[in-house]
Amino acid sequence: MSGAPFSGRRAAVLGSPIAHSLSPVLHRAAYRALGLDDWTYERFEVDERALPGFVADLGPEWAGLSLTMPLKRAVLPLLDEISETAASVSAVNTVTFTREGRRRGDNTDIPGMVEALRERGVTRVERAAVLGAGATASSALAALARICDGEITAYVRGAERAAEMREWGSRLGAAVRIGAWEDAAQALEAPLVVATTPAGATDALAGAVPAAPGTLFDVLYEPWPTALAGAWAAGGGAVVGGLDLLVHQAVLQVEAMTGLAPAPLERMRAAGEEALGAG
Repeated sequence: MSGAPFSGRRAAVLGSPIAHSLSPVLHRAAYRALGLDDWTYERFEVDERALPGFVADLGPEWAGLSLTMPLKRAVLPLLDEISETAASVSAVNTVTFTREGRRRGDNTDIPGMVEALRERGVTRVERAAVLGAGATASSALAALARICDGEITAYVRGAERAAEMREWGSRLGAAVRIGAWEDAAQALEAPLVVATTPAGATDALAGAVPAAPGTLFDVLYEPWPTALAGAWAAGGGAVVGGLDLLVHQAVLQVEAMTGLAPAPLERMRAAGEEALGAG
């Protein structure tokens, strides 16, 4: 481990809604494993309108913030600096505070996706497909831009979403082709499929899993498994789930906020699995 963190620091996850967040479970498990017994990690219901005031009121005891929707872009004007990774998708999910009080924004979703795939042996793919076009889809494109050698097909609903994904592809240097949502079953033939849609949105695709599926990365973790993930695993395909993403991005957050590395990935995963099982 490296670094020398302040004692008695505070951190939290902000968003709206926030009651469902597993971040406190993961971060607190990390603090216990790292011996940071006087560190605290809470959750706060904060929307875009309340965010500036919340951030302005933070004292020197604060180490960092995790941000979920709808705050990942709303926080940008409140920061002193932003990482290249976060700038690439105009989205911040991690804020850390320097000893001088400067606010630095980063995005651990993108490297978290890459690490979750690497853990399952996926380091390069020749082509990929993305289901959906929301904020998570832009992070998925950024992650795929790092590991995909060929075309990425995004299956979306409507011309506006299609235009957004083309724009993200252009910004990220990724070769993005648009497919209509009505043809989303074709996505399942790709060696890597990333599903970024809300719960239930891909259930109808469960019956279209090919005979020899590749890897499915479904960013949901509750309910789990999704119908698509269950059918994919039953067909012999590799499945990476939302908890994998959540844990890997939280590992990077813990390291950034505490200055200690490596963060205890397996302890954090076990805590997340226990919380989901208890729920």
